[in-house]
Amino acid sequence: MAHIDYYFATISPYTYLAGTRMEKVAAKHGATITYKPVDLITLFGRTGGVPPKDRHPARQEMRLQELRRSGVKNGMPINLHPAHWPTNPAPSAYTVITAQKTGEGDLGALVQGFTRACWAEERDISQDDVIRDVLAANGFDPALADSGMLAGAEEYAANLEEAVNKGVFGAPFYIVGDEKFWGQDRITDLDMHLAGKL
Repeated sequence: MAHIDYYFATISPYTYLAGTRMEKVAAKHGATITYKPVDLITLFGRTGGVPPKDRHPARQEMRLQELRRSGVKNGMPINLHPAHWPTNPAPSAYTVITAQKTGEGDLGALVQGFTRACWAEERDISQDDVIRDVLAANGFDPALADSGMLAGAEEYAANLEEAVNKGVFGAPFYIVGDEKFWGQDRITDLDMHLAGKL
């Protein structure tokens, strides 16, 4: 059975635009998934990337055009200048880590709930009330927001180190064995790989 290590960031617009398409591909092929939230800005710094605000104006403009077009292509609303971005992604990342340990619920929907809150709903995903709402809306106990913070912080840091060591440099990023797929626009390639066609 194939396994997907899924590196993502809860404040990443491209993680938002991935929706739950990867989860559908995994289900189609019977693949399992481990969700690995990472600190994307630190990851950029460790792997030669540049945070969006520090990029050349031409790159910033292109990024916004690509985000708008990707939103349209995927039928997903997106605010190109969300009120609460950037924000501290750690609380929502810790929550995903804690939720995964329960072995219950739809983690793909939870990740999508956090990214949608940021990029389409003008909500600050660093805030406890938003985290609780997103948990509840996606079938998880809102009390998860109060547990596992220390373990979540440790795993979040470990995810970053693992990501750097495995060649991850952006989000979303999918690894199956030695095969790496970067970006929400590579989910079709991931599907073909799992089907043995690529």
